[in-house]
Amino acid sequence: MKQEADLIRARLKTPRAAAIAGILFSVLLIAGFLLFRLSVRADPLEAGAWLKTSANTIALGLNLVPFAGIAFLWFIGVLRDRLGELEDRFFATVFLGSGLLFLAMLFASAAVGGGIILAYAAKPAELLASPTFTFARATTYEIMNLYAVKMAAVFMISTSTLAIRTGFFARWIAFLGYAFALFLLLSGRYIEWILMLFPMWVLLISNSKSHAIHCSHAFICGAGPDYCVSNAFGCEGRRGGGQRSGQSDVRLSGGAKGHFIRLRYQS
Repeated sequence: MKQEADLIRARLKTPRAAAIAGILFSVLLIAGFLLFRLSVRADPLEAGAWLKTSANTIALGLNLVPFAGIAFLWFIGVLRDRLGELEDRFFATVFLGSGLLFLAMLFASAAVGGGIILAYAAKPAELLASPTFTFARATTYEIMNLYAVKMAAVFMISTSTLAIRTGFFARWIAFLGYAFALFLLLSGRYIEWILMLFPMWVLLISNSKSHAIHCSHAFICGAGPDYCVSNAFGCEGRRGGGQRSGQSDVRLSGGAKGHFIRLRYQS
């Protein structure tokens, strides 16, 4: 019984990690986008006036990107761990690949933007008059607003599909992910705030994971007459019939058809 309780507690740590990582990623990326978008116009051929007035603000936003990326990488790993053996190989490959590509493009765009700021600090007049600045500014804009946006959409589609098949977060969040992803795929590069949809959607997933944690703890700690087990799909599993000890089959919640676990309990 002690080994099983230790296993349940270990599994509880995973949704907590998913919630924390997702919230950190969302908050940091939204803060970085706000700092950037409020300072730089959505124009790849903009003349660079922001370098004279808002370079420090942009630098602060860019410094948040690595930490957001680390949190996102942790978020991906935790979600894969929660899927476990129910992970669909095709969609899981697309899920992982699109997430890593989005992260790589986010870092590449931030790195080029940081390089522009460093070059301006060294030779301000020469940089703004050179074709190098135009190329670097346009490259940063294209990577972030075209390619990274599309990879974020693919990540949302694959994650939502896995969620509907396994139920590891709410179905309405998955359908909302489809809608957001379609908007990202079909949108043009000149919609300034379009990428904000992605961290907001991740924040919704994180909040749903946090709710599952509270449910699990309430029953694990003996707060109720029934026994609730935390699994990859949320909280479900009850002792019935007034029995004091023994074991029962518990169906996994969230629509994962045909999947059962054997739960041992003891008063």
